Amino acid sequence: MVDRRYLTYFDWGLLALTFLLAGIGLMTLYSAVMAGAPTLQKALFTKQLIWYGIGLVAMLVCILFNYKLMERYAWLIYGGGIALLLWVMFFGKTIGGSSRWIVFGPISLQPSELAKVAVIIILARYYAKYVSGRGFTLKSLQVPVIMTLVPFLLIVRQPDLGTAGLIGLIAASMTLFVKIEKRTLLFIMGSGVAMALPMWFFFLKEYQRQRILTFINPDRDPLGAGYHIIQSKIAIGSGFLTGKGFLEGTQNALSFLPEQHTDFIFSVLAEEWGFLGAIILIFTFLVFIFWALNIAYSCRDPFGTILAVGITAMIAWQAVINMGMVMGLMPVVGVPLPFISYGGSSLLTTMISVGILLNISMRRFMIE
Repeated sequence: MVDRRYLTYFDWGLLALTFLLAGIGLMTLYSAVMAGAPTLQKALFTKQLIWYGIGLVAMLVCILFNYKLMERYAWLIYGGGIALLLWVMFFGKTIGGSSRWIVFGPISLQPSELAKVAVIIILARYYAKYVSGRGFTLKSLQVPVIMTLVPFLLIVRQPDLGTAGLIGLIAASMTLFVKIEKRTLLFIMGSGVAMALPMWFFFLKEYQRQRILTFINPDRDPLGAGYHIIQSKIAIGSGFLTGKGFLEGTQNALSFLPEQHTDFIFSVLAEEWGFLGAIILIFTFLVFIFWALNIAYSCRDPFGTILAVGITAMIAWQAVINMGMVMGLMPVVGVPLPFISYGGSSLLTTMISVGILLNISMRRFMIE
């Protein structure tokens, strides 16, 4: 029997926002794939519909059990995520020089996407157990740093610097939320600045350095590394106030816009629906983020609060980075736009995250 109190506290508002973003995503994806061959159009759009179906099932599963079970089995979940990353390192499918996918028949799964949720869960468990008003010291942060660094390095090795960096941002957001001692924070910031130069010369690959240099000056290589961002800016700017209309985007239709159904899908939306359409999408994301933060604020359980903050940080950072990079405000790092970009693994991870938020929201007033 399902406790009727859970139905009373069910967060219909968050569900409505999820369906709204999903609807915008499917509409934009349909337009984005129209630039390709007819068979490709049907295949990509159909695959995304199937992934939405899988995602809805996963979201429902995440709603049914008590989210506190994730605290109990956090190490098992984290271990599973690490095992998948190790599996893809040795047996993964290589595409474009990157080994990021595990293939199960017609389905390709990207473990680095699921690893984001695993890291959020294990960090939430640790911080909920040891949180205090004084803040975490450098010594007490050693364990969460290691727990973050292991998947970070495995994902960098694929290589996928965008997802690895996103995991770092999520971990940093959660850590700042639970509070750090001032001197510890200053030490970490100073260490980060000191490591910048060695990382540039010895850690980053040549193509990654080129992305950063292109971000600073896209015109330095307009037909090479800077082509993507220049065409994206043209698409966004050509939409003006109200856009060219659904399926009428010329940058998209003539295939000038690269990766229009994945990383640069926001450019498709901005070209067809203009400034107003882009603002509506951004506003919808902001409402979603503040709604999720309110769930965290209302939760009486430290684990649930920190878990909700981590999930919110993941979705928020992905949206900020993706929109920032297509507008030329950030380097192009291949981070998908949640709910909008084509990609099964990313969509599945997002829907699982929404399911966890709904789970926390349903039980946030209950102490069990």
